Amino acid sequence: MAEAVIVEAVRSPIGKRNGGLSGVHPAELSAQVLNGLVTRAGVDPALVEDVIWGCVMQAGEQALDIGRTAVLSAGWPDTVPAVTVDRQCGSSQQSVHFAAAGVVAGHYDVVVAGGVESMSRVPMGSSLASGGRPYPETFKARYTETPNQGVGAEMMAAKWGLDRTALDEFALASHEKAGAAQDAGAFKDEIVPINVVGETDVTISEDEGIRRGTTLEKMGQLKPVFKEDGVIHAGNSSQISDGSAALLFMSAEKARELGLTPIARVHTATLAGADPVLMLSAPIPATQKALQRSGLSIDDIGVFEVNEAFAPVPMAWLAELGADPKRLNPNGGAIALGHPLGGSGARIMTSMLYHMRANGIQYGLQTMCEGGGQANATILELL
Repeated sequence: MAEAVIVEAVRSPIGKRNGGLSGVHPAELSAQVLNGLVTRAGVDPALVEDVIWGCVMQAGEQALDIGRTAVLSAGWPDTVPAVTVDRQCGSSQQSVHFAAAGVVAGHYDVVVAGGVESMSRVPMGSSLASGGRPYPETFKARYTETPNQGVGAEMMAAKWGLDRTALDEFALASHEKAGAAQDAGAFKDEIVPINVVGETDVTISEDEGIRRGTTLEKMGQLKPVFKEDGVIHAGNSSQISDGSAALLFMSAEKARELGLTPIARVHTATLAGADPVLMLSAPIPATQKALQRSGLSIDDIGVFEVNEAFAPVPMAWLAELGADPKRLNPNGGAIALGHPLGGSGARIMTSMLYHMRANGIQYGLQTMCEGGGQANATILELL
């Protein structure tokens, strides 16, 4: 059986809504990341047998299989195919699962997994612009409440007894960790600077969402968004963002043939489904399943990346799993860095991979909540 190894991983900086990357077409943003990936690896893109690309709002500029448009925009050969995947926020983490499974099955020797989302240019809800009904009567008869992620975050906070102060403290810590990591240059090597062509050509090379100097008092002035007396607001939620990331997978045999040194391998990949109205709790059973299947204990994992879609998600996860809080999102998360939906899974994995390599961490686990009450969980092993 072939072994799926990662030989390179890169990401764009994460741009704020209407920020530095908002002037870049999402296919062009993807193309620059794809070219950065093969350039770093020293690999001819003609060797790539497929590009599996995550994207959530597949409408407008992100429609018509943006993965394939990105490949062609990058100048790669016509012979390189691509497919676009939607598992909501976990789309590009799912791309990783598909890529690794394809290598293990012998379908690929060389494959790219990643994703993109330009939330500035293709806003949330764009895929519903035609006015279609996402939920049929059979669904509504089964679930009387219409799924809403923000309401789900409020439900999680209530279920796990998380008050606003605790949520805001977690959010503030995310910004502080991300700011310290950026200042220390922790993200520098993983980022491919993005050229923005316009009236004045500029290059974006740093994440834009980190808020320095924010305080609990400032967060306390923000109004709840989803419930009048609620605890979820813009400050303890992930940021609307633009970004892309990609990982290059090969069979171990192919990597040896090309003289490349693998960075890590996909040790375990699992999925879980949970209540679609609560929606955000599935990372808990996904992680439990990953640990059970891997044979590893929670203490064997040196770093955990649990996507900060809303502060209650990693906080409830931590309460249920009993992991070391110091190993959770050590360089901040989506509250500080941003959450470019279809690109987030690959972005988080890229950052986790670089953190593992920099700190000699053998095992890292990533999980994220997804629309429909789903979650992916992935354990990487450093090689």
